[in-house]
Amino acid sequence: MSDHDHKPAPMVDEISDFEILEMAVRELAIEKGLFSADDHRRWTEYVHTLGPLPAARLVAKAWLDPEYKKLAVADGVEASKAVGVDWVTSPPTQFGTPSDYCNLRVLEDTPKVKHVVVCTLCSCYPRPILGQSPEWYRTPNYRRRLVRWPRQVLAEFGLQLPTDMEIRVADSNQKTRYIVMPVRPEGTEGWTEDQLAEIVTRDCLIGVAVPKPGVTANTKRPVHPAVHPVHHDHNH
Repeated sequence: MSDHDHKPAPMVDEISDFEILEMAVRELAIEKGLFSADDHRRWTEYVHTLGPLPAARLVAKAWLDPEYKKLAVADGVEASKAVGVDWVTSPPTQFGTPSDYCNLRVLEDTPKVKHVVVCTLCSCYPRPILGQSPEWYRTPNYRRRLVRWPRQVLAEFGLQLPTDMEIRVADSNQKTRYIVMPVRPEGTEGWTEDQLAEIVTRDCLIGVAVPKPGVTANTKRPVHPAVHPVHHDHNH
């Protein structure tokens, strides 16, 4: 991997047909009484209380404890409990079912294999342990291009990988969500769990960045409007 500075390329702010479909299905479900608008409001408020710290702690603990690392890779749901996340009981379950989203997989990077996560269908994301997804993660631009040109897209994030490194793209879905366990960086020997968790940023857990001593924030990515955007009132 290289430490060369690389200016990130902009993503395109565009509402996709799938997002319009989600709004239509949600409104229809409320109209049919499957769940109420208040249920949806409570779920939305719950999601906004979440952040990436539990996932960062999971990785930091795994770096320090080989046995916990084995558990995290084998059973991400069980390992999540050690960082305060119970995928079955933590979220509001008044509508939907836990099985819709509670199959967490922890993808372990190696010096020769780099994982990166996407949801090509819509915006599936491990919110209970990673919080809200960044805007760029939901853009059709990221979703379409990552599966075709992962090395090029990662380079646009400033992550230029050696040509002999294998890149594996994990596509999230309704049931299975992913986080990446990156390789522990050099220069962190003797660090505490708190120190290690600080450098495991959200972008590291998605796989578009790698942890580095001294780097504790995600790189801001510019997003510009689409040339031909799809509007909410799009009906053709």
